[in-house]
Amino acid sequence: MNDKTSKAIRIGSAVTALCAVGAILLAGTAGRADQPEAGVPKLRRLTEAQYRATIADIFGPDIKISGRFEPDLRVGGLLAAGTSAVSLTPSGAEQYEQIARGIAEQVVDKSHRDRLITCQPGPTDPNGAACAESFFDRVGLRLYRRPLSPTESRLAVSQTLASARTLNDFHAGVAVMLTTMLSDLPFLFQMDRVVADPAHRSAQTLDAWSRASKLSYFLWNSTPDEELLNTARDGSLMTQAGLAQQVGRLMASPRFETGVTAFFDDFLQLEGMMSLSKDSLIYPAFRSSAGPAAREQTLRTIVTLLARENGDYRDLFTTRRVAMNRQLSPLYRMPYAPRDWSVITLPDSDPRVGLLTQISFLALHSHEGRSSPTLRGKALREVLMCEHIPTPPANVNFTIVQDTSNPSLRTTRERLKAHLDDEECASCHKLTDPMGLTLDSFDGAGQFRASENGMAIDTSGSLGNVSFPDAAGLGKALHDSPQVTQCLAQSAWRYAVGREALASEEPVTAALHNGFAQSGFRIRALFRQIATDPHFFAATSRVPTRTTAARHSARKSS
Repeated sequence: MNDKTSKAIRIGSAVTALCAVGAILLAGTAGRADQPEAGVPKLRRLTEAQYRATIADIFGPDIKISGRFEPDLRVGGLLAAGTSAVSLTPSGAEQYEQIARGIAEQVVDKSHRDRLITCQPGPTDPNGAACAESFFDRVGLRLYRRPLSPTESRLAVSQTLASARTLNDFHAGVAVMLTTMLSDLPFLFQMDRVVADPAHRSAQTLDAWSRASKLSYFLWNSTPDEELLNTARDGSLMTQAGLAQQVGRLMASPRFETGVTAFFDDFLQLEGMMSLSKDSLIYPAFRSSAGPAAREQTLRTIVTLLARENGDYRDLFTTRRVAMNRQLSPLYRMPYAPRDWSVITLPDSDPRVGLLTQISFLALHSHEGRSSPTLRGKALREVLMCEHIPTPPANVNFTIVQDTSNPSLRTTRERLKAHLDDEECASCHKLTDPMGLTLDSFDGAGQFRASENGMAIDTSGSLGNVSFPDAAGLGKALHDSPQVTQCLAQSAWRYAVGREALASEEPVTAALHNGFAQSGFRIRALFRQIATDPHFFAATSRVPTRTTAARHSARKSS
């Protein structure tokens, strides 16, 4: 790196550093209960998936993104709810700047500049000022999800020209300024800007640009497209009719499936499958590619049944239809599995029924070398029913449960029963184990087994007053439980607004569930109701409820 390049980068880095400081100061107050408007975050940091999708939408899918992102935070079970609770650390700012620099260098290289910049200095624009202004006004609108202010536009041009003179290269100057914008607060964070509500002058609501951003990241998990931004510019997005029209358009697009995928990936915490490992001696069929494939299987199944076919959400727990490919066939013991992904129907004799018997759920909520009815039951309670299971006491002895070779306690059910000699432990296990034990005919890798250590596995279980003999019965019990659909509606709301629910929003989430039920529990209807609800864009100053805020807890070894 020569001295000129270093100087230009230092100039850009100084601007970036100021932006990062602003992010740290502003984002650090988001979601705090002692702030005047703690209920509604002013900032929500883009998740890694949203960042990647945004870059692909603006510059093209061939732009490679390399680097380490600031970790996302799961709050109340959702990464989306954590976006309003995370800030930007100094090291994180450096990481984002490195990622931004790699993107900017690709945008201006010879293989991309003609398509992405579309102009260059010439006889009528000798130093490239007009070209820089045109480029950054156009790209800045997409990056910031709003037009650049006159000050921002002038800064972009002057910074570009100063760097170009230092580097003796116009496109290198563009790259320096683009690096700064990609590292800037308005790009890395969704920002809520509040205006007077035209429908209720005494109230406040989000402005049109904030609405466009919130809609797009909810329904598409990416930045607004040009048509949505145009409706923000002309003001039609501030009307209920204009809003409904855009929601309908976004949901009619194939990209809505991406939005549904993103929600369920977050809701079911499936990102854990990407790094999931199992003991290769105990589970040789669970290879390194099994986790990502199982994650994709579940998401493909959900999108097919709920987004493409507009099916009943509850049927996910009882359906015998599942996406399948040959990569997963060793775990499912299917010698004739399709080579590529396709949705198949399992025979009535197959022990697998519904989402809970897919590898993703079974393997994710197990240990490296054994199954765990407690972890599985805990996931059912916390993820699907929005309950909170307390963390086990620090002094709990798990030796009995972990000893799978105990000749006297040969099954997991027997070992768990012997383990529950502490009433404090038993109170939680009574909530988790009756459901989790029903799934114990599937081992820690999600493979079916009829026996354990030569003993037949008892798969009977219960949920409340409902008893069932096997996994199919558990699926039916969850299908019929109103708590399951209420949890889904509440989680969809928290996902959409990017924070925990407010005490004042209980009537809102209750109305969402009523509408969800009236639609036959269709995801499309639920998402449309959220996206067109005035509360989705309202400004409020009340604090979050404590019920959902307390849901997340660390996975323990029980």
